[in-house]
Amino acid sequence: MPISEYYKQLRGKVGTELIVMPSVAAIIRNGDHEILFQYSGEGEYWSLPAGAIEPGEAPAEALIREVWEETGLTVKPNKLLGVFGGKDFRFTYPNGDQVEYNVFVFQCTIVKGELCPVDGESVDLRFFKEDSKPKIALPYPDLIFKNVPLADVYYQWDEEWIKK
Repeated sequence: MPISEYYKQLRGKVGTELIVMPSVAAIIRNGDHEILFQYSGEGEYWSLPAGAIEPGEAPAEALIREVWEETGLTVKPNKLLGVFGGKDFRFTYPNGDQVEYNVFVFQCTIVKGELCPVDGESVDLRFFKEDSKPKIALPYPDLIFKNVPLADVYYQWDEEWIKK
């Protein structure tokens, strides 16, 4: 579903003003180690299968739901790759809604299903090689797209935070 009742009600109160939105995104690879991206049909940007965390949901639970809604795949979250946010993760939708995402990015394994969007948010779902990924809306660090063992969690931070 493009926007849940919870976020619809919130938008009814704040309009298009900036809201901070807890969310999840998935790195899903096929047998050729390509990464799944989705295209909504609006603008030039692709995205990872992703979405908002609803009230009462754990991040992994939201991830499983969102991936199924957007791709028709059931996945198992295997590892938290990182938690990203801040002003670089702000996005304005074509309708003017402004969000600043705090994103939990998980590495996932496909459990079952076939690529077929359920909620109508995706007009194209495609696997891309790591070195030819499409232009994406959010500035995820390149490290999360690498097919190499990673530390348990990659943290985005800035030396300036220490000086404050």
